[in-house]
Amino acid sequence: MAKVVFDNVSIVYPGADRPSVDRLNLDIADGEFLVLVGPSGCGKSTTLRSLAGLEPTAAGRIIIGDHDVTGMQPRDRDIAMVFQNYALYPHYSVRKNMAFALDLKRRPKDEVAERVQKAAEMLDLTEFLDRKPKELSGGQRQRVAMGRAIVRDPQVFLMDEPLSNLDAKLRVATRTQIATLQRELGTTTIYVTHDQVEAMTMGDRVAVLDKGRLQQVDTPKKLYNDPANAFVAGFIGSPAMNLFPVPVRDGRVDVPGVQATAPSGAGAEVTVGVRPEHLSPTSDGAGLDAVVELVEELGADSYVHTRTAEGTPIVFRGVTDDPWSKGDRVTLAAREDSVRFFDRESGARLR
Repeated sequence: MAKVVFDNVSIVYPGADRPSVDRLNLDIADGEFLVLVGPSGCGKSTTLRSLAGLEPTAAGRIIIGDHDVTGMQPRDRDIAMVFQNYALYPHYSVRKNMAFALDLKRRPKDEVAERVQKAAEMLDLTEFLDRKPKELSGGQRQRVAMGRAIVRDPQVFLMDEPLSNLDAKLRVATRTQIATLQRELGTTTIYVTHDQVEAMTMGDRVAVLDKGRLQQVDTPKKLYNDPANAFVAGFIGSPAMNLFPVPVRDGRVDVPGVQATAPSGAGAEVTVGVRPEHLSPTSDGAGLDAVVELVEELGADSYVHTRTAEGTPIVFRGVTDDPWSKGDRVTLAAREDSVRFFDRESGARLR
């Protein structure tokens, strides 16, 4: 186990017009489960690959434990990586796949057998040890890939979208297993995903990247309740936070159903952010008028997608018994303490 530090790290691909990772500063504690999340092309996998030694850095340092590993070969970094595509040897048994790295290092056979057996028991793979990968399901193959990483007993686990090839139900079960396993092992883990629900349910902390830059790193709850900027607010949450422009008049902002004092630093217009669960229909006429376009039924809850006369999409959370249907008109009011304000130009949080 070890801490990991990205110290002002930049990564630039040849011919690129901007860095894929731009001046990243990030400290990951010993034993922490940190998730890197963001849209495609944001630099999250590149960041992981640079830590593994698979991508060179253009500037900055990468530290694992007490060692500066910048420029060090991957084999010397004491990390284990789990990929999206399993990367198993099809002609080897599960046992041989899991033992492969230890066999290369010529570890004693008794030690290898003991480590493989222990990892197989942790991952419920004992009965499959003598089977070939083609005889296993996708979820079982992914567990074999994880077992291969576990037997190495590395300082750091790196996981690059390991669940993206699994079906939805299996993803939920496997992500729970990974999070539980990491807590049992206590190994520092950096996990990459584009799925923000996966990130929120697994990580001790979540780092949100966009266009190669770190936007915010915090606990899942803090990211959800107190986003640092409009990008994080719009990315974290499913459905995402509603974001819409509102003019500032005489130091006041007319939020749906709420008259709020304009935040310090506000210009002529601000971006207002309200979570779907903090909007509710009102009958007193004071609020945001919209027309229902779609109702998503999710069992106990439902999400009602609407659009204002200006064309702004707004989502609010209802309950299954609500009578909403396409074409209905609704007036929405916000809960005053739930409203967030962002600068229209930079997207930075104002209040």
